[in-house]
Amino acid sequence: MNGLHLIADLYRCQCRDELLLDRETLERLCVDECATAGLTPLGSYFYQFAHDDGAKAGVTGTVVLAESHLAIHTWPETGNVTLDVYVCNFSRDNGDLARQVYRRILEALAPIETVDHEVVRGKILEAA
Repeated sequence: MNGLHLIADLYRCQCRDELLLDRETLERLCVDECATAGLTPLGSYFYQFAHDDGAKAGVTGTVVLAESHLAIHTWPETGNVTLDVYVCNFSRDNGDLARQVYRRILEALAPIETVDHEVVRGKILEAA
């Protein structure tokens, strides 16, 4: 088992409001960027939160990939987002593809501040 996990807290995103507020818009961005990078989306689930008056609030979602997953959560009231992109490297090194997805989503969300971590998970075991 070996993989790359990119983890980010994004603050004061300067993107279009729809990216933080609208489930369909955010889901389309995430699925499309995964596919464009060369990863394999198997399915996605995004949930639209709403305020008591019915107005759209934040969105939480995941894209399940053959290579692992992307997870994202938005707080439009503050412009904040958490983003995880995790890929396994079992049959090939997917690290550059994960970095491409991560970079493109950051470009779309345009945070003023980013706190991020790159975690290499597991290790490659040689066949016995």
